[in-house]
This record gives sequence, C-alpha cells and structure tokens, in this order.
Amino acid sequence: MGRRIPQEKKFLHNITIVDIAEEGKGVAKQDDLVLFIEKGVPGDIVDVELQRKKKNFAEGRVVNIIQKSEYRVDPFCPHFGVCGGCKWQHMTYEAQLQFKQQSVDNALSRIGKVDTSSMENILPSQQTEYYRNKLEFTFSNKRWLTSLDEQVSPDSMDALGFHVPGRFDKILDIDHCFLQQDPSNELRNAVRDFSITKGITFYDLRTHEGALRNLIIRTSSTGEVMVIVVFAYPEEGHVEQLMSFVYNQFPAITSLLYIVNQKRNDTIFDQDIQIYKGRDFIYEEMEGLKFKVGAKSFYQTNSHQAYELYKITREFADLKGHELVYDLYTGAGTIANFVARTVKEVVGVEYVPSAIEDAKLNSEINGIGNTKFYAGDMKDVLTGDFVALHGKPDVVITDPPRAGMHADVVQRILEMEAEKIVYVSCNAATQARDLQLLTAKYDVVRIKPVDMFPHTQHVENVVLLKIKEQR
Repeated sequence: MGRRIPQEKKFLHNITIVDIAEEGKGVAKQDDLVLFIEKGVPGDIVDVELQRKKKNFAEGRVVNIIQKSEYRVDPFCPHFGVCGGCKWQHMTYEAQLQFKQQSVDNALSRIGKVDTSSMENILPSQQTEYYRNKLEFTFSNKRWLTSLDEQVSPDSMDALGFHVPGRFDKILDIDHCFLQQDPSNELRNAVRDFSITKGITFYDLRTHEGALRNLIIRTSSTGEVMVIVVFAYPEEGHVEQLMSFVYNQFPAITSLLYIVNQKRNDTIFDQDIQIYKGRDFIYEEMEGLKFKVGAKSFYQTNSHQAYELYKITREFADLKGHELVYDLYTGAGTIANFVARTVKEVVGVEYVPSAIEDAKLNSEINGIGNTKFYAGDMKDVLTGDFVALHGKPDVVITDPPRAGMHADVVQRILEMEAEKIVYVSCNAATQARDLQLLTAKYDVVRIKPVDMFPHTQHVENVVLLKIKEQR
C-alpha cells in the first residue's frame, strides 16, 4: 500500500512527461521520484495530483495541461478514460506506433541484451477502429455513473458494458464501442433495452443473483456473426423470451447460443453450450483456408492483422518444402495449418485439449494431412522421447502466452538445435528473457513488431533466430 500524501504535497506543478509506461501511463521524473501519470502524453507539461506514493515512485493524474504535446489528440470515444480500454486514444496513431516500437527495443536490449540493429519498422494496423472480432460484455445491476449519466434514475442502475478498472462490481454502460463492427453496438443495445423493458434482472456481482450475466459477440472476416447469451438464474420463460427476441430482431445471426452459468466466475470453458438457432460455430478464412471458430475457440481477435502476423511468421521461417516444423503453443492450429502447405510436416503442441481438437478439425476441414497435434503441458510433452519419436525439427515456431516459455522448454529447444526459430510474442519483456537464454546457441537476425491492437499499449513481436555456426 502507498502511504497517505499530505494535502500540501498532493499537487506537483509544471511536470514534463518524458516517456510512456507499459500500462499506458505517462512517465515523468522529479528529483529521484519516478511519476506514473494517468492520461499523460510524452511532451505534455502538466499539473499533477498525486494519488499514491511509495519510496521511489508515485502515481497521479493530470489535473491541468499547461502545454500540450505534439502527439496529443482529442479521444474519439466518449467512454475514454473510464472503461479502461483504448488507453492511448489521446495520442496520434503515428505516436502510438513510435512508442510501441520503442518499448520492444527497450525490452529486448535491456532485458535480453539483444542487439536490436536488425529491428524493422513496426507494421501498422490498416484498421484502427472496429478491428476486433470478439467482445465480451457484462450485465450488472450496479451501473457506474459518469457525467454522461446525469439523467439516470437511482432506480435504473442496470448496465451492459465493461468493468470499471479497480471495481469488480461496477459496470460502465456502453452506448457505442469503436472496437467491433456492426451489428455489435446495435445488438448489445437492443438486448439491454429489451431486457430492462421486460423486467429480466441483471446480475449482481456481489450477491450472485439475477438472470443475465454476459453477452459475447463474435464476428468474422467472412461476415458471419455468433452471439452467446450467458444466463445465471433466469426465471421461467426468460431464456426463450430473450433468445426469440434476438433471433427475430437479428435474423442474419449465423450462430445463436446460450449458456446457464451459476459458478462464481465468468469462464465458460467448463460450461455446456446450448444452440438456440443456427450452427455452433462460425468460419474465419485466410488464403482460402477455413478455420472453424466455436464459442470456446481461441482465435486472434484482430482477423486482418492476424493474417499479416502469420505471413511475417511464414516469411521469417523461409520454408522450402522439405522441413519438419514444430509449432509450440499452437492454440487452434492456425499457424500450423497456415504453413502446412509449404512444409513436409507440422507437429503442434498446446496445453488446452479443446484447442487441439479444434486444430485437428481445422486440418480436416481444409484437407490437410501433414499435421499432428498433441495436448499437454509443454514442458511435459516436449521431452527427449517426443523428439526421438517425431524427429528433430528443422524449424521451431513458438507463440507462447504472456508469461513466455518455461525454462525447461527453452532448454529443450536448445537441445533440439533446429536450424531456425521463429518466436512470436505478445509480451516483449518475457520474450527478451527467453531470447537471452536462446542466444547461447542462436543469433537474432530479424525483429519485426506488429500492431495488433491500436489505441492500446499492447504489441506483438516476431523474432527470427538462426543457429550459430559451429567453430
């Protein structure tokens, strides 16, 4: 816990923002104190209200802008700064790309001691709005009120939207979200308004009561739409009442599903999916390949940029047709199936069994016969016996979760001595840690950041490593 700040020391004046932090806050320095400032943009000169202070750093917020940064712009979303998403909307997109590239460079050079002279320019996203193919909204009877909600009655506190940062039980009601294409906004607002009109209760996140819990909307590059309504404790007739309304109001929905989840958490991976109308999946498509996406499937949430990411991965691998490829953390086998046509064989490994079933299905759908998929903890599956059985890979493609790779997995990769490794990461810091270990036998020869999530601090990064020549 940070210590209480005396009133006379609560405000700092004429503070210059010099950088931006991983979590999207502006960074400044005063004497030996590092300041993390909400909504600060590098180049701003501001007055700051301190909110929390520790020995070497403090957190605060901008209360007055004395001089605007050249990078500062007006946010286009009325929910900016409250919902917790799109934290960089107040910066030009060009500046966002610059700071993302800088963050990758800093992580790789400082943490991984990697020579970043081979780093290429970050790949921008062609779409900077409406680029997500999946959003999950939460129902709540405890609406978070803002200055936009002056006309809201205390008796009308139902909301359908996003969690307010730091308040698990408060939901910001969303009118228009700039993250997902139509019919997302129209559908969400129609569901909310109909449910309120019909008296279908919204979930209480503290007492765990109420009928409606979550709304998940998935769209695809093929134009298909999946809607999943998650109920908690619906009264008799409520499920049919709402589902029939959605079906009749939005007949173009490809997959209309519902779940009754009475657990204390929102995860649906252990829940039964009920089909109300249509199929239980939608299709994504990439270079003529079809990928089946179900309610529980993992698929990159920026479809267009995922295609660009996979093309870069394939280009870095420079496949000639004879290679045995290991695709580690394969997920639903998207990369594995994407490169399968240009290699001898792909062996994919993934922790989640349902994802491996999706991967096998995606190979089958596309008539791909040179893939093998295995489920299990990577450090337990990728053993010496596994490599002996399937063969030493020519290329390793690895796309681990944010935590990076377990040390045992890195060691196994070093022992396999594949000619090339293509490391795809959503966290440059943990990627840098792993690269430092891998450089015992490998040289980093190409680096390419990719912007998957405009207006956020998140960035993907692709690194090509080649095994060092034996001396």
